[in-house]
This record gives sequence, structure tokens and C-alpha cells, in this order.
Amino acid sequence: MDAEKAAPEADEREGLPEAPEQARQVFGERFPDAVRYAELLADAGVGRGLIGPREVPRLWERHLLNCAVLGEVVPEDVSVCDVGSGAGLPGIPLALARPDLRITLLEPLLRRTVFLEEAVKLLGLDNVTVVRGRAEEMIGKLPGVDVVTARAVAPLDRLAGWGLPLLRPHGQMLALKGDTAEDELRAAQGALHKLGAVDTEVVLAGEDIVNPASTVVRVLVGESPGGVRAATRRARAARSSRASRTGGGGRRRR
Repeated sequence: MDAEKAAPEADEREGLPEAPEQARQVFGERFPDAVRYAELLADAGVGRGLIGPREVPRLWERHLLNCAVLGEVVPEDVSVCDVGSGAGLPGIPLALARPDLRITLLEPLLRRTVFLEEAVKLLGLDNVTVVRGRAEEMIGKLPGVDVVTARAVAPLDRLAGWGLPLLRPHGQMLALKGDTAEDELRAAQGALHKLGAVDTEVVLAGEDIVNPASTVVRVLVGESPGGVRAATRRARAARSSRASRTGGGGRRRR
């Protein structure tokens, strides 16, 4: 029976390539934990529908390293909130590569937060906390967020509406985007300005590590971002409206 139970797990990990040499460079002492995380994604991550099975052969380059190199543009010793963390991307690779960071993995779905909590415990990530909730529900509840990160969560203007209100003054949002990052940023400039953004740019991370390099949209907020306060009020109003429509007992999707 034990052999029969073990066989499906091995099958789910089939196709996971050996870690590339760049992974040792990026993760350093935490390289063995990065390997464990890759194995977890290829196994339970696929089994629970958090990672598509076709992603397993490219987990290292497309997912772990692509996310870990985000650490190149994150300041030292700051607090980070990974919005819509899903399977822990980019938050967990970032935590492994940058143990100086204090990272919150923010995810609304229960099945994903259960996975994240298991991953954090397995990897011994003392610098990571898992929080279940939507970004708009966390405004004012997550103290001192210096950096918001996100990957493949939503279009930039919508993502900014969730992420920028979480930031402290002079904080920044770092969004991993694809080849259309420049176009998306141009289209979102008006919305970003209303939300309190004072500077934006597109930067490349990991040019010597991953090919292609990771494209990151960086959005900085100012000292007193009035747009952020307005977004806070709108988010609270939206929550109140949803509560009134559901009688205060609306169920969260799982």
C-alpha cells in the first residue's frame, strides 16, 4: 500500500528538470529549500490546480528564477506584501533569495492559503507570514508596507487600485509583467496618477540569470498620496455595499 500511495507523487513530479547552476547563484544557502519548493510545486502544486502540469518542465526558468531575480530591485531590509500570491509567486522565491525581507503572502482563496502555509512551514521561512484576504480588505491593517509585489494578477490599472493603498509614504509597487509592459504602463498613467503615483518606470531584472530577463513595472507613491486615501474610502464603501447585498454573510470562494 505504501508503494502504491507513493507512486502518484513521483508521477506528478515527472518532468521537473534538475536545478540550473544559476539557481545556486541566486538562492545561495537556501538553494536546497528552493529545490524543495520546486518539488512541492511540481507535486502538490499541480495536484491542487495551482500550477499547470505543462509548467513543470519550465518551473525553474519561468517561475522560480523569474521571480527570485525581483530581489535585484527591492531595497534592503523592507517589508513586502505579495498581493494575490497564489502558489507563492513571486513571494516565496523572493523570500528564499532575500532573507532580509519581511514578506506577507496575501491571498483570498482558502485552498491557496493552506498550500502557502504548508510551504512556509516546510521551507522554514521565518521571514514570511501568510494572510488570507483581499487587498482592499487589508488597507490600514497591514502596518508599514514598503513594497507591494504582484505577478500575473490583473491589468496594471486594476492592480494599482489594490496595491498602492497598502503602501506607506514613498513606498513602491513592483509588478512582474511581460513584453507589453511599456504599453500597459502608458495606458495606465492616468489611473496611476489618481492613485498617488509620483514616478513610474519599466526595469529589467536578472539579465545575467534568466533569458529573457524579468520585466518589472515600478510605481512609486509620494509623501501624502491623496489618491491612495481616496482609494481607501472607495474600497471601504465597496465592502459595505457588498455586505449589505449579502446580508453581511457572503461566502468567500474557495
